[in-house]
Amino acid sequence: MKVIGVVGLPASGKGEFARIASRQGIPVVIMGDVIRAAVKKAGLAPDDQNMGAMANRLRKEGGMDAIAKLCIPALHHLSAPVVLVDGIRGDAEVRLFRRYFPGFVVVAIDSPFATRLARLTTRGRTDDTTTEESLRLRDERELGWGLGAALSKAEYRLQNDGDLATFEQSVRNLLQMMEHTP
Repeated sequence: MKVIGVVGLPASGKGEFARIASRQGIPVVIMGDVIRAAVKKAGLAPDDQNMGAMANRLRKEGGMDAIAKLCIPALHHLSAPVVLVDGIRGDAEVRLFRRYFPGFVVVAIDSPFATRLARLTTRGRTDDTTTEESLRLRDERELGWGLGAALSKAEYRLQNDGDLATFEQSVRNLLQMMEHTP
């Protein structure tokens, strides 16, 4: 099984990459779902503050790769030739996935700050931030988890600063190429 990990700053296009992959029949494991489940179990509102605090708590209790560890069983239960992990936030997670899945590859999604902020103001998720300051703080928090180092470990990079159709075509082209690469 080939496992592909997607990494990027908030609203860079990781979720859209995952949706495109899913429409192509590639199973997707979403790392943020682990955090959302923990927030729900704790009886907290699924907003940015609680999601960030829970992610910090899980990492403090289980190490910087804690969320990746919680995703490993779901990945092992999939029997598809290619599987996608959406939402890598740190280099410790990349190292763990590479240890469990030989040939694990990372795709980085790059998108300008202003574009990401505009997406957040219209996306409508409960954990979205909608001001420049709150996005800067979220970026800093996630970079503190090793996101910059994870981005630097990517074998592939996609720029997502244009329209959705262009990004979708780039994703499809990349996935097609990756499916045929050992």
